[in-house]
Amino acid sequence: MKSTTLINIGFGNAVVAERVIAVITPMSASGKRLREEAKENNMLIDATHGRKTRAIIIMDSNHVILSAMQPETIANRLKQVKSKHVFSNYLSTIRCRKNNVN
Repeated sequence: MKSTTLINIGFGNAVVAERVIAVITPMSASGKRLREEAKENNMLIDATHGRKTRAIIIMDSNHVILSAMQPETIANRLKQVKSKHVFSNYLSTIRCRKNNVN
């Protein structure tokens, strides 16, 4: 069974780390366009609690999530999760090889 890891995006909200495609700034032209398209298609989730949008999170389901956290903070959290998964997979591979050799 595959485990899922939740990333806190502020105010008690969380997203599944494995399903995040990108984290971008809302001031970029592509960020503004994505936000508007998601709103029109009912795929926009506002997790800012009325605060200023500082990051736009794009999910693999085409949902667009607005967060009041800095993009760098969210990216660092995703990076930590990814490095833990890579290390965990590495250890699993070593264990499998060790068991097959003996």
